[in-house]
Amino acid sequence: MLDKRSSESAPDAVTNAATGTLRVRVRQDAPVSLDAELTCGRHELLSLIGPSGSGKTTLLQIIAGLRPCRSGEIRVGDETWLSTEDGVLKSPQHRGVGFVFQDYALFPHLTALGNVAIAIGSAAAKADANDAAARLLARVHLQGFENRRPHQLSGGEKQRVAIARALARSPRVLLLDEPFSAVDRMTRVSLRADLLSLKASLSIPIVFVTHDIDEAMQLADRVAILDHGRILQTGSPDEVRAHPASPRVAAILGL
Repeated sequence: MLDKRSSESAPDAVTNAATGTLRVRVRQDAPVSLDAELTCGRHELLSLIGPSGSGKTTLLQIIAGLRPCRSGEIRVGDETWLSTEDGVLKSPQHRGVGFVFQDYALFPHLTALGNVAIAIGSAAAKADANDAAARLLARVHLQGFENRRPHQLSGGEKQRVAIARALARSPRVLLLDEPFSAVDRMTRVSLRADLLSLKASLSIPIVFVTHDIDEAMQLADRVAILDHGRILQTGSPDEVRAHPASPRVAAILGL
C-alpha cells in the first residue's frame, strides 16, 4: 500500500518527503454514491466529517487505491494516481499512501517492531529495517515496547504502532480513518497532541476522518463536510462554524 523506500531514510524521509497538493475528484452512482472534490496541501490537515454512511471511508479507500472508482481523477503534485479519462490507474503499492485504519489492522503474531519493520519492505536488510522501525516507534513515544505483541498493548499503543507503520515507507499522503474512535477520552487527548506534533514535522497532505466535530475543529487546518457522498462545504474551522453554507451543514455541525 506504500511506496518502497530504503529503511535508512524512512524515518527522516517522512519529514522531507517531496510531495505536493493532493487533488481528488470522484463521481459514481454505485456501489456508494459519490460526487466529491477536495484538495489538501502540503503541511495541511484536512478533516473530513459527516454522518455515518456519507462516504468518508469509501473516499479514503478510493484515494488509497483500495476501492475501484467509476469516474474521477487523483493527483499528488505533478503525479497522477488515477485518471479514468486518460486510462491511468496506479496500484495501491505505487501510490505512496500511509493508511491508518480504525481497527489498527496489526498482525497479531508480530511484535510492535515487526509490524513496523514489515512495512519497510523486503528491499531493506533485516537489521536495517529493524533499526528504522525502532526509530519510528520512538517517534511515536513507544520506546521499550518493541517486543510487545498487539494483545499486550493498549488501544492507544496499538494506534501509535499503526501510525508508525503508516510512516514506514515515507508516504506522500497520510490518510487516517477515525483513528481515535476505539480509545478512551484521555487517550484521545494524548493522541491528538501527538498527531499535531507529527503534523508539524511532515510536509505531506493529511486527510483525517472523524465523527467527532470538536476533534475535527481542534486538529484541522480546513474541514470538508460530506453528506450523502457530496462535499457540502469546505473551509477553515472558524469559517465553517461562523458561516455554514446551508441548514444541512449547520445541522451536521450541531449548530
